Amino acid sequence: MEDVMGRAGQPRLDRTDLARSGVSFVVSVLGLALAGLLLPGLGFDGLLPIALVAIVMALAGLVVRPLLAAIATPLGWLGALALALLGQAALAYLALSVVPGVRVDSFWTAFWATWIVAVFTTSATWIMTAGTNDAVFVDLVRRARRADPVADPEVTGILFVQLDGVPFPVLQWGVLAGTMPTLSRWIRSGSHEFAEWTPTLPATTPASQMGILHGTTDGIPAFRWVDRATGRVFVANKPADAADIEALHSDGLGLLVDGGVSVSNLFSGDAPQAFATMSRIGSLKEDRDGRRLFNTYLMRPDGFVRGVVRTVSELARERLQARRQVRQDMRPRVHRGWGFAGERGALNGVLRDFNTIMVGEALAAGARSIYVDYVDYVDYDAVAHHAGIMRPESLDALVGLDAVLGRLEQVAEAAPRDYRIVVLSDHGQSQGEVFADRYGESLSDLVSRLSGTIVAGTEVNTEGSAQVGAMTGDQPALVAQALRAGSAGNAEQAEAEEAQAQAAMAAASDSVLVFGSGNLGLVYAGGESHRLTRDEIERRWPALLPGLTGHEGVSFVVVATDDGPVAIGPSGEHRLRDGVVVGTDPLTPFRPEAAAFLLRASSMPEAPDIAVNSLLDDSTGEVAAFEGLVGCHGGLGGWQDRALIVWPSDLPSPPERLVGADAVHRQLVAWLEHLGQRTDLPEGRPRAYEVTRREGRPADGSG
Repeated sequence: MEDVMGRAGQPRLDRTDLARSGVSFVVSVLGLALAGLLLPGLGFDGLLPIALVAIVMALAGLVVRPLLAAIATPLGWLGALALALLGQAALAYLALSVVPGVRVDSFWTAFWATWIVAVFTTSATWIMTAGTNDAVFVDLVRRARRADPVADPEVTGILFVQLDGVPFPVLQWGVLAGTMPTLSRWIRSGSHEFAEWTPTLPATTPASQMGILHGTTDGIPAFRWVDRATGRVFVANKPADAADIEALHSDGLGLLVDGGVSVSNLFSGDAPQAFATMSRIGSLKEDRDGRRLFNTYLMRPDGFVRGVVRTVSELARERLQARRQVRQDMRPRVHRGWGFAGERGALNGVLRDFNTIMVGEALAAGARSIYVDYVDYVDYDAVAHHAGIMRPESLDALVGLDAVLGRLEQVAEAAPRDYRIVVLSDHGQSQGEVFADRYGESLSDLVSRLSGTIVAGTEVNTEGSAQVGAMTGDQPALVAQALRAGSAGNAEQAEAEEAQAQAAMAAASDSVLVFGSGNLGLVYAGGESHRLTRDEIERRWPALLPGLTGHEGVSFVVVATDDGPVAIGPSGEHRLRDGVVVGTDPLTPFRPEAAAFLLRASSMPEAPDIAVNSLLDDSTGEVAAFEGLVGCHGGLGGWQDRALIVWPSDLPSPPERLVGADAVHRQLVAWLEHLGQRTDLPEGRPRAYEVTRREGRPADGSG
């Protein structure tokens, strides 16, 4: 398979490039003049030496920066960072030393001069582009225009943009209000259509991305779960686990198999190339190409400064917004500490440009399909988790993402292949006060109290820190530690608790494991190779089921019986297999498909011994997350199962509402085929998960 990311054309100057170079030259001259005024060890004998230094630095940079990027590629992010700092200073020192009429007293004077010029250039560019990200996108558009022609221009490509965790009603309101001008223009002009689609249970990124990218959601009951046959605890955003999960479920014919590129996803969709994709972390080729792209950006003075400035500003914004919630006594809310601030700064400060560059490179190279999860860019999902789904900072994230869509549209228009843009979310979100805050004890504490046992497990959300991990997972330990430092708190706690759960799974059968996945709780009996039935649970822990179903924060629990899985509420039961209801139906407050969703999820071999769904408030539609989150997803109730999809009007519309991520996959594949793709694919292989289940072997990821 051709390396599409290596197809970028050689530079071809046009009048626009020359004009932009002239502006850049003037700005550099002004920045150098400012450095001469501020630094006592730097002086110029007039304007001509300043101009000559700017010319020498520009010419030397054209030669040296690609070499620095190549040298930095095997060194990791810390090596790239050091080379970016010292390499730019060396270029400046060289130029300042060789040009007559310039006085520079040391290398460190040149170092600080480089910073002053970079900050001045970045600030001037920001002002000239009205504070937008145009500088980055202008460069991407230019690269797309310069790209070599593709071998099959008659085949139209698709850029799939995932807005992680955005509920359909939130997008609909943004379009109607006009606060998302790009999407509003698309939909109002008739160039695009939009609709709601329904994720099945669980409404989580692992299940939905596996369904969207690989066409199946089997065997993924939550964000974390236990494979009883092996006693293994799977955590979907750990690279090793993500790789094994994909190996189990892929048939080799994923969404992106025909010349596609995966950017910042959990799973690859069988793409020939993948970047910052959890299941491919550690792949030497993807590591090398990703580092090359990032290092090329980092070696630019304005690129490095952009990353630093954005990270610091995002940190400050998060701290101010968190304080505002406390000052105004907004409810519900959670504590937003420095850990989340560091996570948000890393994601939105550095990784946003990295993702955009990777998507732009893929467009310029003419990749047939690209799937990017822009959770990292404006991070609606993470912000809404901590702030709330309709809070100002969450909606501001959507406004920023809408601007990105508009600029990606410009890059796609300049690309050597005709492209269509499809926008979708993997699930929605629901909101409510955290279970532990509302009732004074966590689900783990409640299970421990009712069962009389010590409970292992975790109810910590680590989605955002895992995105930082996707950027650093291939690096040496010191590098990864440095870049993860800002978001380490939750991740370290979760890793410790997951290790305890793994140990408990191998221990005696009186141990209990509890995992929180939004407002869905999973309770497993430790040391068991089979799913306990209701009778076994009641004999072992007589007070557990009555205590859970009688708790005001629980809508229902699901357990296995001889008649199949049953949903038990405070005053009634719903047998999921035959639909028989005894007493008051606990599923009445939920969507009509709730029973079917629960039957499917509870019939998985990986299903917990007890699945716990939190309350659904009749008046507000709020739920209570078992994790420390205001906005959550995973169970039933609220907007978490209300996802969105936006598609070009010249593509065939879905015949009916799409239910399940696997149905979305089939629709996306149909669009690719409609545009002339996937015409000569090899025969798919059997999914290892299905084979192991048919043969009764453990699903251990060995394939």
